[in-house]
Amino acid sequence: MSAATEHVHEPHSDPPHTEDPEMAGGLGVTETAAAKIAEIREAEAIEGSYALRVKVMGGGCSGFQYDLYFDEPAEGDQSFTSNGVHLVCDQMSFMYLMGTQIDYVEGLQGAGFKFGNPNTTGSCGCGSSFSV
Repeated sequence: MSAATEHVHEPHSDPPHTEDPEMAGGLGVTETAAAKIAEIREAEAIEGSYALRVKVMGGGCSGFQYDLYFDEPAEGDQSFTSNGVHLVCDQMSFMYLMGTQIDYVEGLQGAGFKFGNPNTTGSCGCGSSFSV
């Protein structure tokens, strides 16, 4: 079995990168979410160098809310690859997101990304905000 984590410690290099988020308590996406992310990337002609940024912001009915968007990796970001998707997260957000698995679900209530976050103590009915 290969090493689960690869860290780069050179100044001004890419952020530390984890290939296996389940082993490192990082961020991951399901195969379904990865397929939807690839579909969105292609439909919106997003550059291949951009990663999917996962962010926590104050607000929402439970105190915090999730934000997803394509962005360039920045110095200090945590970096992960899951099911072929390059994910980045700032240090503050990562404190709330360690071990989170992102899925894409479709149902009678609509479709969207669902966050399986083991750090939450509660969430709202719509699933887009949470408390810790």
